[in-house]
Amino acid sequence: MRIQAIIEDKLQALEPTFMTVENESHRHNVPANSETHFKVTLVSSRFEGMMPVKRHQQIYALLADELAGPVHALALHPYTAAEWAARGEARPNSPNCRGGGAS
Repeated sequence: MRIQAIIEDKLQALEPTFMTVENESHRHNVPANSETHFKVTLVSSRFEGMMPVKRHQQIYALLADELAGPVHALALHPYTAAEWAARGEARPNSPNCRGGGAS
């Protein structure tokens, strides 16, 4: 099973109303077809009343095995439904890689 699919499967535990898991490895200096850099945008009612750091900790706990192994970088964008609506349901852009040219 591909790493992206594993991440998507594990994050279902947060009962997302919206979720994207984007493999951004191609934007970094890694071999072709790598699965090392991901951006997660996730909207869940489970984040209500929770500070951002606690939201991140929940996601890190779910993905502990992946973060201990193949995943080098994980950009997290967790929102409540109201926060997501206030953003106009727009995913944040990722910065360009600063660790070298993309391959």
